[in-house]
Amino acid sequence: MTSAAVEILGLGLGILGWVGVILACGLPMWQVSAFIDVNIVVAQTIWEGLWMNCVVQSTGQMQCKVYDSILALPPEVQAGRALTVIVALLGLVALMVTVVGAQCTNCIRPGKMKSRIVIAGGAIYILCGVLVLVPLCWFANIVISDFYDPTVPSSQKREMGAALYIGWAATALLLFGGCLICCCSCSQRDETSFPVKYSAPRRPTSNGEYDKKNYV
Repeated sequence: MTSAAVEILGLGLGILGWVGVILACGLPMWQVSAFIDVNIVVAQTIWEGLWMNCVVQSTGQMQCKVYDSILALPPEVQAGRALTVIVALLGLVALMVTVVGAQCTNCIRPGKMKSRIVIAGGAIYILCGVLVLVPLCWFANIVISDFYDPTVPSSQKREMGAALYIGWAATALLLFGGCLICCCSCSQRDETSFPVKYSAPRRPTSNGEYDKKNYV
């Protein structure tokens, strides 16, 4: 597989991870109700996300309400909002930077500057993966701690929702895609750092001396 194909593959994985982060940010299923009671008949299911909470009835009806106050939210929700929005914006920047410096585009003349721009785009993708990992692990730690805490009532215990798993998958795509872009660009830079120079062979003249035009 050529370096250009690996670069395109890394860019595709980065885009998928970026879309996954946006999807996880908008979904309300960061925390869901934990069914640990003896009675398996549950009248409603509670979903809690970064922007709203939803109540799903057993009949299939769903009601969602956006959080009224930002300052009244728990710190993990506020941090999750801020970091996911930052990652969404940084993902767009990484996409534009990588496309500008990609081998398949002619926005910049091939050379060291072009490879450095691509490396910068891959590094931004890796940064996005690290940033979005913070709220995901924070939420997972709180959910697991509350679930095994005997002082928390059963009705308030939660389980990890689908948005967390989508976010972790998006993180893996961002990290892997960014690493592919950086490694491919670094290898291409090493290959072009020592260009081969051609020098014409020196031919001796009839009197045994080298012709002066060979030194021009």
